[in-house]
Amino acid sequence: MTDVGNILYPVEDIEQAVRFYRDGLGLTVKFQDGGRFAALDGGGVTFALAGPEEDVTGGAPAASFRVEDVAAAAARLTGAGATLVRGPEEGPHEVRAVLRDPAGNPFVLYARRK
Repeated sequence: MTDVGNILYPVEDIEQAVRFYRDGLGLTVKFQDGGRFAALDGGGVTFALAGPEEDVTGGAPAASFRVEDVAAAAARLTGAGATLVRGPEEGPHEVRAVLRDPAGNPFVLYARRK
C-alpha cells in the first residue's frame, strides 16, 4: 500500500519554522528531532520540515510517499519514466530515495527501517 506520508518543506531554521507554522497556523507538533526535522499535524497529512542536514531534495518542496519497499518502488517508477536522484539510502528514521517524475518534480519514497 502506498500513501502520501508527508509534504516536505526544506527550511534553514527548524525552530523558526516550527514557531511560524505552529503559532501562525495552529498546526500541532507531532514530532521534532532537534534542528534536523519536525513533523506537524496537517489535518490528514503530515506537514514535514527538514533542516539543512535532512534536506534531501535540494531545497525544493516535495511530496513524500510511504511504500513497503523503497528499492522495488524506485525501480518500478524509474521504469515508468522517473529519474533516480538519490538512494535508496538509510536515513536517521527510515530508508528513503529521492526521484524526479517525468515532468521534473522531486518526490521522496520512504519506508520504515527493517
